[in-house]
Amino acid sequence: MESPLAWSQLFENWPDSIPREGMVVTRYQETIPFKNFLISSGLLLLERESPDSNGARKVILSYDGIMAVKIANPMDLARFQVMGFQDSF
Repeated sequence: MESPLAWSQLFENWPDSIPREGMVVTRYQETIPFKNFLISSGLLLLERESPDSNGARKVILSYDGIMAVKIANPMDLARFQVMGFQDSF
């Protein structure tokens, strides 16, 4: 699966049981913390808790600009199984 499609599916199918907050790492090595998000065809709208150095609280990012998603919330790995993750055997 291509990376933009994988990121799109991850955000489109984000379960209610996982808080909609974390950090997105972009292809430009920028880390964008978010407290909520909205999805669109090919684009992701991230909402920041506090403004960046330019005063922006919202970031619109293409899915192909995403390299990683970080989640700081201390949850058991088993909770992520609803997102399609599974144990390797």
